[in-house]
Amino acid sequence: MPNPMIPRERADYSAIVDRPPLKLPGKARIVFWTIVNYEVWDIHKPMARQVLPAPTGMATTPDVVHWGFHEYGMRVGCWRFFELFKRLGIRPTLAANARICEDYPRVAEEARTNGWEFMGHAYEQGPIHKEEDQAGMIARTMGIITKFAGKKPVGWLGPGLTQTMETPDLLAAAGIKYIGDWVYDDEPTTIRTANGPLVTLPYTMELNDIPMMLVQHHQSDYLLKRTIDQFDRLYAESETRAKFCALAIHPYISGQPHRIKYLEQIYDYVNRHAGVLHWNGEEMLDWYGGVAKG
Repeated sequence: MPNPMIPRERADYSAIVDRPPLKLPGKARIVFWTIVNYEVWDIHKPMARQVLPAPTGMATTPDVVHWGFHEYGMRVGCWRFFELFKRLGIRPTLAANARICEDYPRVAEEARTNGWEFMGHAYEQGPIHKEEDQAGMIARTMGIITKFAGKKPVGWLGPGLTQTMETPDLLAAAGIKYIGDWVYDDEPTTIRTANGPLVTLPYTMELNDIPMMLVQHHQSDYLLKRTIDQFDRLYAESETRAKFCALAIHPYISGQPHRIKYLEQIYDYVNRHAGVLHWNGEEMLDWYGGVAKG
């Protein structure tokens, strides 16, 4: 493969004020995009996140305590998510490590039964940069999810949003249509790859419970406060152009007993507003494709 493009070569600079405003169907004003992350942390590798500092500052493997922290999400926290979204009639995007279909089939089956969108999130949780065969890992991920879910994923999110310069080319070659790793705009955009265009959807780093709770160590209710602040501004701006508000959550964090009520309150607040669509990534992609063709 020739030298891959750098981001600026894939996406020309575009000021949002210079673009024609996007319009959603009917009287809709804003899309609230929920992304739920279900993952597999391999006990033989360093854990993806740590809450407790390593004794004497020396990280150790196996890290059983943080494996258990993640495992709580798949045993308990995820069921709080399932109950919430079933009650609300929302079918979120599931950023799924393909390995959940093997290690947690009970959880993956529930997501499939509830009609959640499966988005590729690598085979297991770990940085893309550590993959010796990135194309092979992408193919493995796509194959497992396709067989399990009964349809091929159209979206991709790198673990920890990690990507290399050639990742967009490899994803497009594998049939991926949209990615969430480019958090550089309020609206969907299209980037260039060696294998055709790829849509970026406006994912989020800051309305994300990992940096907010595990890195910045905010109080349990802070996700509610920040999401309301984000939503309020975007909703006001949506009077003149379509807006998109993404929320990324993990069951071992927002599924904890001391946090779940604040997640529930987010949806109570959002749903008091007219013109809100709870779309998943595939629905956003289909709409954006229709707008682009029109």
